[in-house]
Amino acid sequence: MSRILLVVIMLAAGAVVAYGDPEQIARASDSVSQMLRRRSQSPAPAVQIARGQAGEFALRARINGVSTPMVIDTGATSVVLTWESAKAIGLPLEMLKYDVDVETAGGHTKAARLTLDRLAVGQLVEKSVPALVVPRGQMKTNLLGMSFLDRLESWGVHADKLMLHGYPDFSGRNRRDRTAFD
Repeated sequence: MSRILLVVIMLAAGAVVAYGDPEQIARASDSVSQMLRRRSQSPAPAVQIARGQAGEFALRARINGVSTPMVIDTGATSVVLTWESAKAIGLPLEMLKYDVDVETAGGHTKAARLTLDRLAVGQLVEKSVPALVVPRGQMKTNLLGMSFLDRLESWGVHADKLMLHGYPDFSGRNRRDRTAFD
């Protein structure tokens, strides 16, 4: 949502600067047209996840380049990692302070806040994603919660498939030329 707001603000600023100058208004109009054409030429990234036999939407995400199993949890306000997964990813566990109260399926525990440099689900890549780590043995599953899902343009369940839709790439770079973690 903030990306769309930024584009609207930039367009409004350009309209104010161009006010009264037909050439600048025409250039601004061309810029907007080019952005819209780019959007139609380069579709937004999307990921489809099939429902598992137990009713969950499980996937493999890449956190800081390391493949990690996760389950989508719209009831989790944050991405939540097990201590074991955080260690495998190479996160600085010795520096964590477990001071956040959380309720898990196993009951009440404390968690530590941190920020993931990059979290990718297929072509959907987000940087600086807030997350929590729970102490060793407190959870068995990593949760892909709302601190990631809220950054997407949309997501929803259709039949037995969860669709995650990212925002289109307005940078002008060809999506095929991007690495998963550029």
